[in-house]
Amino acid sequence: MRYLIFVVLFWGAALHARDRVEVDVELFLAVDVSRSMQPFELEIQRRGYAAALTSPEVQAAIGGGMLGRIAVTYVEWAGVHSQRTIVPWTLLQGPEHAARIAAQISANFDDAQRRTSISGVLDFAAASIDANRFDGLRRVIDVSGDGPNNMGDVVTKARDRVLARGMTINGLPLMTRDESITSRYNIADLDVY
Repeated sequence: MRYLIFVVLFWGAALHARDRVEVDVELFLAVDVSRSMQPFELEIQRRGYAAALTSPEVQAAIGGGMLGRIAVTYVEWAGVHSQRTIVPWTLLQGPEHAARIAAQISANFDDAQRRTSISGVLDFAAASIDANRFDGLRRVIDVSGDGPNNMGDVVTKARDRVLARGMTINGLPLMTRDESITSRYNIADLDVY
């Protein structure tokens, strides 16, 4: 009986391992759609990510990796529990994959949401990376946005939790200014923050 249990457990683990895909990078693109984001900033982000993924430079970087492929997801975020997946975890290996992902990103132009919880999206991203079907040599969260954390846990605590899991966080600040927006949404040193 013990032998049968061992065989079933081993077989189940082998099937699960076989379903996993090894990639150079697991890339979580976290895109701010909070209230402070103006329509032109939302478009900068969406069009920018779509253009970057299909650019020859990014394609060369992906193709030049040890495995020549990455996994990517594109998630728009605002408050603590406001995360909307636009592109679920997807294998990106070559220009055709990049074009499909870019089309998904470019096709979605929903309105902005309220609040800004960088800490919330960091925790969400880390859990998503741990739960996907990919095994990356590197695990990276790119967070773009135009303002500071104003909801949820302290951002440095969330950052420390993510770093402790062996993940990298890149901050991509939008340093745009719109004089029609109140100054409470603007901080002078967002890139330092």
